[in-house]
Amino acid sequence: MPTSREYARQRNRMVDEQLVKRGINDRRVLDAMRVVPRHQFVLEEFKLHAYEDRPLPIGEGQTISQPYIVAFMTERLRLKPHQTVLEIGTGSGYQTAILCHLTHYVFSVERVGRLADQAGERISDFGYNNLDIHVGDGSQGLPDQASFDRIMVTAAVPRLPNVLCTQLEKHGGQMILPIGDEHLQELKLITRRGERFTSRTLLRCRFVPLIGRYGFDSDINSQPTTL
Repeated sequence: MPTSREYARQRNRMVDEQLVKRGINDRRVLDAMRVVPRHQFVLEEFKLHAYEDRPLPIGEGQTISQPYIVAFMTERLRLKPHQTVLEIGTGSGYQTAILCHLTHYVFSVERVGRLADQAGERISDFGYNNLDIHVGDGSQGLPDQASFDRIMVTAAVPRLPNVLCTQLEKHGGQMILPIGDEHLQELKLITRRGERFTSRTLLRCRFVPLIGRYGFDSDINSQPTTL
């Protein structure tokens, strides 16, 4: 098993070769990706593959996204240290930890209680205490905690959920999410200005489906996240 120093070398190589060379240039995002140890968020049998350019299974039919898509989504939200973020789909907690590193406070919603508990323990071990994880239907957001400066949805929805749009901060709030069917989606950036919402398509992608009232039915087949 690699040492912590070797994992750090792999992490720096991941940033330099998978992120910087593919156009990720936000220094704060790159620093966060160098700091947060991705190998601590994957199953034991996949630790040797933690810094490869691909998603990995984390159990419960879910995946940890490939490093590039984590960095891409994070960079496109243009996060600031004072902001509050809502994350839909805690999963392994890796993306959550990146958000905690970059922002004032993170609310995260995970449907699977076991994943939520494991993610919370991992993130706490790294010293982040600016986090509140909820177990529930992420497709409905957290209306009692709104509004949010930024919302990140890490699973696919069939259409733009209005319930999440209304939880965005009215003056420049932004949300990033994959919209489409269970096989292929488009990653979109939504910006709110008052009661007006604009949408920008960023790229085509493939995420596991978001199960819930405004997502997909629970009997849908999950597929791994890829770019």
